[in-house]
Amino acid sequence: MTDYLVTGSIVTFNNISTIETTLRTVREQTRGVPFHLYVIDNSSQDGTTALVRAADPEAEILHIHWNVGFGAGHNLVLPRLKSKYHVIINPDIALSEDAITKMTRYMDEHPEVVMLSPRVVFPETHADQTLGKRNPRLRYLLASRLRKCKWTQKILCRYAMQEEMETGEPFEIENATGCFMCVRTEALRKIGGFDERYFLYFEDCDITRMLAREGKVLYFPYAVVEHVWKRESKKNFVLMLVQVQSMFRYFWKWRFN
Repeated sequence: MTDYLVTGSIVTFNNISTIETTLRTVREQTRGVPFHLYVIDNSSQDGTTALVRAADPEAEILHIHWNVGFGAGHNLVLPRLKSKYHVIINPDIALSEDAITKMTRYMDEHPEVVMLSPRVVFPETHADQTLGKRNPRLRYLLASRLRKCKWTQKILCRYAMQEEMETGEPFEIENATGCFMCVRTEALRKIGGFDERYFLYFEDCDITRMLAREGKVLYFPYAVVEHVWKRESKKNFVLMLVQVQSMFRYFWKWRFN
């Protein structure tokens, strides 16, 4: 198997509406480093797999016959990785710059850093998405679900470390969004990847805490990615239950930390 400096993985489940843009922009923009992409398909029924084959023949597809979830899907590539860095990519991400090269070069210069989380913006406006950067607390999660209420804004700004973001410089964070993560492969392998007890939601909070034991986790504003943020758990009752279940698992796991 060829050794790549950087590998990436995308876990899909019926993402035909967004995955083509993700594949195209990742390929177009990732020019500064040798890069190999894995697509793990959780038994999509909407033609996602066929679209991926047509849109990106270079991508290595792993087709699963049932939906194993987000973290478990990404973990399937761990034994295959021979890279220095690995990028976790959502199937609703778009790149308008070579974010992957920027992040890996920074990590080359800062060996104490094990993971970078980029600036995440909305595609249409390029406004920053208010994403948690501190460890989850019940007050933060409640404010996030009720984010249209005026009283939540101060809490959400603290959760997102908005004041620190205004400096425009990298800084340490406790919680990195799973929509796009750049990780040292060695560190990812050392912790065993994602905790597969989370089917969906909170696995990114959890893996950030695990990786923080191996080195620094930073918010990295010099790299920007676009994210189609649908907040499905607010619209889908089943996904809301999955989110609540993951929340309890997370708080129980980290109750003494």
